[in-house]
Amino acid sequence: MGSIESAPPLSNGRVNESPLNRADEVADLLNSVQELIIPFIRRADEEAAVKHTGRGLSGSSGSALVESHKPAELMKLLNLQLPETGGGKTALLDVIQQVLKYSVNTWDQGFLDKLYASTNPVGVVSELLLATLNTNSHVYQVSPALTAAAGVTSARVIIARNTLYPETKTDGNGAYKFVIFTSAHGHYSFEKAAQMIGLGSRNLVPVPVDDSGAMIPAELERLILAAKDAGKTPLLVNATAGSTVLGSFDPFEEVGAVARRHGAWVHRYKLKGVHLADSVAVNPHKMLGAPTTCSLLLGKDLRQFHRANTLPAGYLFHGADSDGEVWDLADLTPQCGRRPDSLKVALSWTYYGAAGYGRMIDEAFEAAGYLARLVEGNKDFVLVSQNPPPCLQ
Repeated sequence: MGSIESAPPLSNGRVNESPLNRADEVADLLNSVQELIIPFIRRADEEAAVKHTGRGLSGSSGSALVESHKPAELMKLLNLQLPETGGGKTALLDVIQQVLKYSVNTWDQGFLDKLYASTNPVGVVSELLLATLNTNSHVYQVSPALTAAAGVTSARVIIARNTLYPETKTDGNGAYKFVIFTSAHGHYSFEKAAQMIGLGSRNLVPVPVDDSGAMIPAELERLILAAKDAGKTPLLVNATAGSTVLGSFDPFEEVGAVARRHGAWVHRYKLKGVHLADSVAVNPHKMLGAPTTCSLLLGKDLRQFHRANTLPAGYLFHGADSDGEVWDLADLTPQCGRRPDSLKVALSWTYYGAAGYGRMIDEAFEAAGYLARLVEGNKDFVLVSQNPPPCLQ
């Protein structure tokens, strides 16, 4: 067996017998993959022109949206293998072509199911840039530019608990019986967060909503008082701006006032009354068109985030800079290694600007209003949401 000193250098598991040519290899693959991806997107663009006819481009009832198959059938069609010997570029392109063929084309205007749509052209570019950099934004030293540009639900619950009750960071929940309150139409991720930090899903209390789907403040207060009478501690109240059920907005000023009276952390998804919130979550992978996933957690004071999450990991964190700012993102949230997804928002905002985003949202709101009026004026349908539809407040 040869010694380490005598072994030939390796790159990507292959013996280097010639100078590196990774840049050329990337260029070649990108050019080839582009020839598959661009027609995939273009088909959705072209079909948009005939969407109103109910017929596809070929005149059939088919669609660019998806070629649907049952799971067992799809497994046979894809026939994905992990070969002993690599098939190189040809095999790679074959697999990519199959994946595109049997995937949902989210660029198609018929894709409306899961509360998000395709990314935008800048999103594709941003994903390419992030993959090229392949950096980890846990500490500033390895990700300086992306730190400057920069799992939300569980993070906000942990920050709330560790800020309001600092001893729980080291001692656990102990005698506290914490309770979280959210709208009956709130996002299910809060139930998962309650399980993850040891509260249990029974201690996530759904607050009744009115006919518009908005949380009822009086019901929130009633449930908080009942929880306190049962010996429980209100930890966090989550208010939603744009629910996944009816797109409703909780009345944040009233909800926030109730939460403050009982010492609970106030968390909100976006906008009106946001200055009253302790933390705010925004999901740019929805209406802002950032590639999934992309979520932002904002707070009034990052020192709260730091106190709630910092741990002594000397091998990773090497002390604060002289200005006292904390730039190591892994010292601000429960997660260590993470992808610098905030770049996707920064690049898109640079490209479109606030005015461009404003036009997109106005157009979407106008289209939603038009659809609501069509439904309302048709005797065969019942409009279950508001008209005009709820919008950013």
